[in-house]
Amino acid sequence: MTDWDAAYANGAHIPGADGYVPRWTEDAAAFRAAHPPQDLGRGHLFLPDGDPRGLMVFIHGGYWMRFDPSVWSHLAAGALAAGWSCLMPGYPLAPEARIAGMTRIVADQVAQAASQVAGPIALSGHSAGGHLAARLICPDVLPDEVAGRVTACLPISALSDLRPLMRTKMNGTLRLDADEARAESPALLEPRMGIPVTAWVGGAERPEFIRQSRLLADAWAGLGAATDCVIDPGRHHFDVIEALADPASPLMRRLLDQSGWR
Repeated sequence: MTDWDAAYANGAHIPGADGYVPRWTEDAAAFRAAHPPQDLGRGHLFLPDGDPRGLMVFIHGGYWMRFDPSVWSHLAAGALAAGWSCLMPGYPLAPEARIAGMTRIVADQVAQAASQVAGPIALSGHSAGGHLAARLICPDVLPDEVAGRVTACLPISALSDLRPLMRTKMNGTLRLDADEARAESPALLEPRMGIPVTAWVGGAERPEFIRQSRLLADAWAGLGAATDCVIDPGRHHFDVIEALADPASPLMRRLLDQSGWR
């Protein structure tokens, strides 16, 4: 690798990239108007009609530097249609916050939502949010009683080894050093056993994201975890998450059907 900035530059390689965020924001606002969420401080909790079958969590991306849950509300549609609640946590962003602190704040919101919603917990997240989803199932993060309810973890296009990001210009904002990069890289840590993990990534993504997804699945499989890596044909970094809105999509079936509670 000779250009680490190019390795992580998604928009430059996606046709019509500039239109995605405005479209997501508009769709998300319309979804919230039809399905007003509960406010959990930084996060949003969407509830289905009737008693929830469980709690699905989706953690947004943006390289830990951009966005908030309000951009992604429409992606809760698949969970609600399947009868699940959906938590979209929010977290403070770099440079004001460090990644380790973001992990703890997301974990606190998951625990708060878990106290309100019974049943299984299915964790997912995209890009930087995929990193946070994987980080949540390492032993030092969620309370044991909450982690014991987690039935699936599906990081989407996740950043699982943070050390290469120290070679990018964005690290001027992230402020990663070697110690934090090692301590917060899921691929360098051990997961809780007994939680099926699927690293999901688009087949048309930047090679570095495919490598990072394979790395997580391979590293954790080597420690005895049940893992899989799914490369979604033709999907790029921005449209790979669209499957979250469809309860019948292979991604959602993998995330929710892992649960023996269904």
